[in-house]
Amino acid sequence: MATCCRKLVFCFLAALALAARAQDEGSPPFITTPGEVVERMLAIAGTGPDDFVIDLGSGDGRIVIAAAKRFGARALGVDLDSRLVKLSRESAEREGVAGRVSFEVRDVLLTDVSRASVVTVYLLPGLLEKLKDKLFSEMRPGTRIVSHAFAFVSWRPDRVEKVHVSKPHRGQGDESTIFLWIVPAEARGAWRAFAADAGGEWRLRIHQNFQDIEVEAAAGGKDLAVREARLTGERIEWNGALDGAPFHYRGRIAGARIIGEIALGTGAKARHAPLVLERAR
Repeated sequence: MATCCRKLVFCFLAALALAARAQDEGSPPFITTPGEVVERMLAIAGTGPDDFVIDLGSGDGRIVIAAAKRFGARALGVDLDSRLVKLSRESAEREGVAGRVSFEVRDVLLTDVSRASVVTVYLLPGLLEKLKDKLFSEMRPGTRIVSHAFAFVSWRPDRVEKVHVSKPHRGQGDESTIFLWIVPAEARGAWRAFAADAGGEWRLRIHQNFQDIEVEAAAGGKDLAVREARLTGERIEWNGALDGAPFHYRGRIAGARIIGEIALGTGAKARHAPLVLERAR
């Protein structure tokens, strides 16, 4: 019985994967993203009028059109199927957003995503893994990636959300999963600074795996206990203790510098001092 159940589960997952909108091999079946999921994907990314959205594997164009019509963004959709691209262009004209969106016949792996501030995908895990390094290298820190149903295998999402679907496709449940990633800045390596009012000479080494970081720090020649280090886009922060007093550091990574401020102490009595770190050479 257990073996039979495992086979049924495997068959269901395989069928779901084959039905997903993807471009792994040939021309897989096209399955639309439910309206509730489209809306939430764009909302969870914080999409707004200042954003440029790229939908990789845009299908009938519904995410691109919603980004423009509902959220005021500019958007581009790319798909290998020329019929779907033609349909998307016609839909954009009909919805009155043709001036804010465009659709192109293109391979997602050959699409320049450097202009995007939001990227949306509904692609199989194999193709997501092929895209991962490209997205990470081409996209600016702070860019949001939103995926429907499937996640990167080795990149932990910053947020996962379940969405109820009122009219699910046949064979699928009434709940979809959305994954959000925020592209982190490059923080790994050695950093140093001098702050006369905050411990003197600082030396740091940051270990990084995407947005997950660990910080080793010393100030005034003394090792510091650093905890709760976080990296979100360009923003970086951590807590620690200096000369027995708690501190909180918050900064923004700008190329070879981290421009920030340290708060020594807590609450209203905390003393604030600038602390600008530079990459050690």
